[in-house]
Amino acid sequence: MRITGIETTRLTSQPNLIWVEIETDEGITGLGETFRGAQAVETYLHSMAAPLILGENPLDIERLHKVLFRGYLGFNGSGVESRAASAIDIALWDIFGKVTGQPVYQLLGGACHERMRAYNTCAGVDYNSKSIQRRLIEPGAEKIRGRYDDQIAFIEDPAQLALSLIDEGFGAMKIWPFDGAAMETGGQYVSARQMRQGLEVFEKIRLAVGDQIEVMCEFHSMWNVTSALAIARELKQFRPFWAEDPIKMDSPGLLADYRRLAQIPVCGSETLASQSTFRDLLAEHALDIVMLDLSWCGGISEGRKIASLADAYQKPIAPHDCTGPVVLWASLHLALASPNAIFQEVVRAFLNTFYKDLVTELPVLDKGFLLRPDAPGLGTALAPTVKSDAQACIRRSTLPI
Repeated sequence: MRITGIETTRLTSQPNLIWVEIETDEGITGLGETFRGAQAVETYLHSMAAPLILGENPLDIERLHKVLFRGYLGFNGSGVESRAASAIDIALWDIFGKVTGQPVYQLLGGACHERMRAYNTCAGVDYNSKSIQRRLIEPGAEKIRGRYDDQIAFIEDPAQLALSLIDEGFGAMKIWPFDGAAMETGGQYVSARQMRQGLEVFEKIRLAVGDQIEVMCEFHSMWNVTSALAIARELKQFRPFWAEDPIKMDSPGLLADYRRLAQIPVCGSETLASQSTFRDLLAEHALDIVMLDLSWCGGISEGRKIASLADAYQKPIAPHDCTGPVVLWASLHLALASPNAIFQEVVRAFLNTFYKDLVTELPVLDKGFLLRPDAPGLGTALAPTVKSDAQACIRRSTLPI
């Protein structure tokens, strides 16, 4: 079997997403995806990555992963090269599953979980998008959008939001009520007023539902250490499940100091690439929960190594998804095959709206848990309407005849 072509697709309505399809001479195609800088990734995929993998055996996943992930002179960060390599790697695992007739989690050693617990990230329908998908300009769109404007809800009515999630079976939710304050001060200072506004969100949730739901706090790496610790001292009383990316995630020593002084579990980070980066954070005792994004960290091949590394340090993992449906599928497979996976992130606003327009199948979410799929490979494909979209940008690289 040989790789004969690479086709990329992106939409102006989802400017951060790009899909990669790897074609073979046996008619089997694998689907991958990555997020952010889609045009730059597209250029790299066709100008640099395609010549490296066209004509190669798609089942030599680890070898091709090393070729792509080492990048220029043996090093990549979490930039364009790593994101392109991640998308290709996910597509190669999809091919492997289709060749063997097995879901990807089976190829990773089999399922460790009957189902995977999910938490809801409280983003809105058009979070990460410059425009709203077709289903949101159809009749009844405002009702759909309003129902899933969770990012507005966690500020304006956090108690009702928590109750609605519990009604759907969710046992955990993630919010970021301190981001506005960080934007006002550049993350250098948090005033008493700003502190009170952020804390009130957690207080209202606890008063309404008690401990019926776990609440994660996302900080988006927007604060300096002094301010992050000031918030942690006050936030601790509301028993947050974790503080995610509380400071910039480029200093293991500073993050370890924060973890020790904050006394709130630290989760990180979707923004990091390669097992070596996570190794440094774990060796410094800077993390309690390992979050990884398969579209940035190096794909499934690198992701399973990071998961195994976390397990060696007796730390759980919680794969990230606030990007695209293909990465959600890949992440679910990794989580199911990882004994130390405790959560898979989902965004119900995405699952119930535009994700349905992008792929043929989505993971089944049942009462706060994602069910095990049984289809070969990832279990999904690009929806036909994606490529027929008048604004779709499709580009191909093929093996020379």
